[in-house]
Amino acid sequence: MSFLAQMAQGSAERVRVARAASGEAALLAACRARPAPPRLVLAGFDLIAEIKRHSPAEGALGPATDVVARARAYADAGAAAVSVLTEPERFGGSLDDLSAATRALEGSAVPVMRKDFLVDPWQVLEARAAGAGGVLLIIAMLNDVVLAEMLAAAREHGLFVLLEAFDEADLERAGPCLAGATATAPVLVGVNSRDLRTLAVDPARLARLAPRLPPGVPAVAESGLHTAADAAEAAALGYRLALVGTALMRAQDPGALVGVMLAAGRDQAREQGR
Repeated sequence: MSFLAQMAQGSAERVRVARAASGEAALLAACRARPAPPRLVLAGFDLIAEIKRHSPAEGALGPATDVVARARAYADAGAAAVSVLTEPERFGGSLDDLSAATRALEGSAVPVMRKDFLVDPWQVLEARAAGAGGVLLIIAMLNDVVLAEMLAAAREHGLFVLLEAFDEADLERAGPCLAGATATAPVLVGVNSRDLRTLAVDPARLARLAPRLPPGVPAVAESGLHTAADAAEAAALGYRLALVGTALMRAQDPGALVGVMLAAGRDQAREQGR
């Protein structure tokens, strides 16, 4: 079984347990009790800065991480959004981490995104109930029907969606998903250099898939970005955002790294007139 298949299986089991513990009516009520999340605001080139405790490929990153302090540091440094890994078995995350990050950023203009191996609209509602303003959906994990249902749930509750692609086929499937995007629930398209089926990294993937990105849709470069030069290269390829996790978790001063990556990406974007 591939890594992605294992994650899908574990995610489906978490949904089963959660549904058995609480009804959908209670979850919907929790969503509706939440104030509207901040809108995702983009400025030429931006960062989605990630909080994750562990990586199957990289090992422990910060098991004792202060989620509140880190979320605030990312936001203060200019991140457009904060991503929180909530997968428990291989990444050491939880919905508690997501809730902590959203509480830390209450009153700010920075939304929090749930990053996980989501397989059911229930998990989109969980994200909103925890205060999230966005979710990541992995195209390869979801058939067209479930993907449409999850996008509809995100749109109904005002969450932005990051659609994650690995290859040309994923990007082709992303196209029809963009029609329902709104100002309050935008859709981004990301290219992940790490294939989560195998955990192998393809450094050339960002460049190879850049010409296939949907026009007019903010594109996100994911995985393998560690430096200001990496951010500038992604911007030169036409990506409007970078999702950065491991490098920030290992940085002595993560806020400073956010700052230099943003500056490099924005300088490059300005040179290209974007």
